[in-house]
Amino acid sequence: MSEQAPIRYPLDAATDLCEGGLWPSAEYDRQLARLRDAVGQPVYLVEVKVNDFQMTVTLGNRPATLLQVLDFPAPDPARRLYPHMIVLDDGRGLNLGWIARITTGRPFDPLPEQIVYRETHLIEHLLRHERRLSEESIARVSKHNLAALLGRTAPQLTQES
Repeated sequence: MSEQAPIRYPLDAATDLCEGGLWPSAEYDRQLARLRDAVGQPVYLVEVKVNDFQMTVTLGNRPATLLQVLDFPAPDPARRLYPHMIVLDDGRGLNLGWIARITTGRPFDPLPEQIVYRETHLIEHLLRHERRLSEESIARVSKHNLAALLGRTAPQLTQES
């Protein structure tokens, strides 16, 4: 079985993560400080999981205790791998690039002061983004998926065809 190419977002999506050309942004650093202050507390996560065919969002109603915030050794904005990850008491370690929100106190409709971490780009551009099927969007997604299947990038595929 051949190894699949990792999911990559278009370059403009990766550069949209940057604020004034810097990645991660100053807001990320502020949220990271709040997240470190929440170590030892029960937290609620909104996780995003992506595979080749779908994106799922999981909002858990049971808290997990935040044990630690660690540096991630191989950050990559194009693959949404942020420079930090969290460790939870249920044995999971999650990169912050795939967490839409972390709250304390309650999982649903949290107060602004209960939001410890919020990934604005992920929420606004992937979760709430208006999606319409068009010939152009179907062609773009089809080329991207075909390129991934063949182990090429989409521009390589269109140049050869």
